[in-house]
Amino acid sequence: MLVAQVCPRYCPYIGGVETHVKEISERLVERGFDVEILTTDPSGKLPKEEVINGVRVKRFESWAPGEAYYFSRDLKKYLMKNSDSFDVVHGHSYHAFPALYAAQAKNRNKLVFTSHYHGEGHTFFRSLLLRLYKPFGRKVFENADKIICVSNYEKNLITNNFKIDDKKFMVIPNGVNLEEFGDLKKRVKDCRVILYVGRLERYKGVHFLIKVLPKLDSNVILEIVGKGPYKKSLVKLAKKSGVEGRVRFYQDLPRKELLERYTYADVFVLPSKHEAFGISVAEALASKTPCVVSNTSALREWIDNMNCFKANYPMDVDGLALIIEKVIGREVNQVKLWDWGEVVEKVTELYNDITEM
Repeated sequence: MLVAQVCPRYCPYIGGVETHVKEISERLVERGFDVEILTTDPSGKLPKEEVINGVRVKRFESWAPGEAYYFSRDLKKYLMKNSDSFDVVHGHSYHAFPALYAAQAKNRNKLVFTSHYHGEGHTFFRSLLLRLYKPFGRKVFENADKIICVSNYEKNLITNNFKIDDKKFMVIPNGVNLEEFGDLKKRVKDCRVILYVGRLERYKGVHFLIKVLPKLDSNVILEIVGKGPYKKSLVKLAKKSGVEGRVRFYQDLPRKELLERYTYADVFVLPSKHEAFGISVAEALASKTPCVVSNTSALREWIDNMNCFKANYPMDVDGLALIIEKVIGREVNQVKLWDWGEVVEKVTELYNDITEM
């Protein structure tokens, strides 16, 4: 079966959608599928075509103001001309244009859509644009033969916002490479570590973690892994708050080093306003690191008050300090997490079912 995965960006870019597409595509190839990644490269520096771990990758020029939208005339043109050559076209991310191109090009091929939809833009201006985009975004849901949601929250949000037929939906959570975490062990440190991993955008709430540091013991430090447009503001805030010596920034870490950061941390915190899933939470729990998350969006589905605890949103810094003090260094009990192999098993069944229709 020939499958096109259509996404805004792909490896070596790092992010939730990028991880999702990479993990399922490489496993589909192992199962005998012929997979082609159709994606964009706003930097213009990556190879136009290459093979990564058996997966063919084609990159098209794009314009991505503020690392968003990913307009690509060449990708749209390619899909319009070639979509019928694929058995399945699988579009990813409501919040960028490549999935819309896949929906507009749909003809005889089957269209699967994993939306990673959280219903809001990262800024007021982006939220306004999202409202203007809604009639076009609706077409992606309507044209899709099947819609994959990574959480029940995401499914309910789409149902409420777009009134799509419930029969189209299938909830398949994101996975974790459980084998990666098997040999990693906690280590003795002379400090306690709060960890954040993710994009540096204001809606992610990383500034709350900097603001909370003065309220915690001086041996508590904050490690921030990620990059994005909000980094400069975070650096300024750390200096203004007098905690720049307790805040450490990292980006583009090798996978092994990232896993070590998860494992060595004493608590992982994601104070985000909205998430469709939260892969970083899953990876932290797989690392046996306790978590604190906002009681918003799909993050609510992680809260069990044993391994993952809630921080009330809107965020109160005093309350956040109390919950971090309560959770930091706790042991994590057995957590049920999906492995990427289980995810691909469900995706394979879905592909087979819709191509037999």
